[in-house]
Amino acid sequence: MSLTADAQHSATFSWIPRQEDFDAFADLSGDDNPIHVDPEFSARTRFGRTVSHGMLLYTRVFAHLEALHPGRSHAVQTLMFPNPAYADEELTFSFTPSEDDGDLILIEVVRAADGAVTLSGSCKLGVRT
Repeated sequence: MSLTADAQHSATFSWIPRQEDFDAFADLSGDDNPIHVDPEFSARTRFGRTVSHGMLLYTRVFAHLEALHPGRSHAVQTLMFPNPAYADEELTFSFTPSEDDGDLILIEVVRAADGAVTLSGSCKLGVRT
């Protein structure tokens, strides 16, 4: 994992999810849908391989929001998952404060190989805890 940040508090980091991450999240969450954990099943789907749980991606987002904005609560977040994230493919996570509202953080996760957005959303930061 690598992390970069600039003076405006925008930040990016990369992560390569592994099948072991999908399996561990399935065990933890109870979401053992074969699209996430069964490579043979997933090979026969339109995706051709296993795909990440959306909430697994968000756990990474949440952790980095916490690190970037310590002591701030999360008042509201919005999330969309327009494309799948696959095991063993690098993802780039970007966090950018909104120009109109510094408490609103714009979030995007993209597949590094082709630039496809796998998570798009925002988080409204709340008061300091």
